[in-house]
Amino acid sequence: MTEYIKPPADPDLIRFTEKNDYDALAKYLVGNNYRYRENIIIPRILGPVVIKTNEEKMIEATVESCPFKSLTSCIIGYGLGAAVGLFTSSLMPNVTDPMAQQNQTAKEILREMKGSMLSYAKNFAILGAVFSGVECCIESARGKSDWKNGTYAGGVTGGLIGLRGGLKAGLFGAAGFAAFSTVIDYYMHQRGS
Repeated sequence: MTEYIKPPADPDLIRFTEKNDYDALAKYLVGNNYRYRENIIIPRILGPVVIKTNEEKMIEATVESCPFKSLTSCIIGYGLGAAVGLFTSSLMPNVTDPMAQQNQTAKEILREMKGSMLSYAKNFAILGAVFSGVECCIESARGKSDWKNGTYAGGVTGGLIGLRGGLKAGLFGAAGFAAFSTVIDYYMHQRGS
């Protein structure tokens, strides 16, 4: 039997192993790192496939951010509060002196309506901004979107608003707002199903 003779070493292979260029070898074997959008295959399950542009992704990320949601809720709450203030001031004019009703002018009535509208608008704006911001932060921290987020956010918001009246008012506010948020969330999900 003949003895095995080791073949001579390739000088390129010796240089390759000395430089430890295994990363370059892996890149060469796997292929380039550039991926073109035309090569993406997306299965068509429900309707045509639409690939979002970078601008669409950026706008979507902005709209889904917590500051944007909180600001939007603040603006919508301000408008809703102004409407509620206008409605309530038209139902119950603020007249303290029974004789002053005869002397009250339209300018005074409009001034009272403006004050009522601004008061309701500020309260609703703060309520909407705090609730939406807290709910978004809780949802981001939990990583889930379910009914518990609204309940927790309602508890925190009601507690913060109620703390102006003391600890007992804060606890009742937290419990009441959490229960209200849970009922509304349950109703909205049952209605959508």
